Amino acid sequence: MKLHLATWNIRKCVGLDRRRDPHRTARIINSLSADIVALQEADRRLGHRPAALKESIVEDETGLIVADAGGHEPSIGWHGNAVLLSSKIRVEDRHNLHLPGIEPRGALILELLAHDRPLRLVATHLGFVRRFRRAQLATIRSAVSALEPRPTVILGDFNEWSAQRGLEPLSEFEVFSPGPSFHAARPVAPLDRVAVSRDMRVTSGAVLANRETRIASDHLPVVATVEFSDQS
Repeated sequence: MKLHLATWNIRKCVGLDRRRDPHRTARIINSLSADIVALQEADRRLGHRPAALKESIVEDETGLIVADAGGHEPSIGWHGNAVLLSSKIRVEDRHNLHLPGIEPRGALILELLAHDRPLRLVATHLGFVRRFRRAQLATIRSAVSALEPRPTVILGDFNEWSAQRGLEPLSEFEVFSPGPSFHAARPVAPLDRVAVSRDMRVTSGAVLANRETRIASDHLPVVATVEFSDQS
């Protein structure tokens, strides 16, 4: 069984043209044809963190379902991390994780059934400072290790420019980036990544750069296809 995943920092639906256009964001999400989409900066950061991309727009214009992130009423995310699911995916449980650092950061952990197969999804947006990113990844790894073993995918904006440094806490994962996803106008850094546990594998992936994605955010969407390792 293959699963189509996507991760995208939507920059609160504000494009490089300075327009806040959640319908454009939803249109691009719909074009990804993903079973699971992890979004970063899905909520505004001030006040009660109202949703930049409202649940009604997601469900009406993409056909995906917003997973309960356990945040405030106006939000769709946890520390801005939101997860959208196809109707084939069912949520069994949720864990909200605060991450260490000088910036408020978090990870949303969802225990899922995907086509009746257990799957764990971690959606996150790591900090700007490498030593805090390492600590944040170590916190995620410890939290996952304390749970019942199951295939695990980590999706998000890792904020790490290097392919060799900063990801050491994920030594037991395959960390995949299909290429530079930031800055959308001139991509130079592979900030947006997919990490899978050893009982899964990434079979393909891409950075989606086209006329609309290059202006809808400062990040480009990243897509990947994964499957369980016991499948041919």
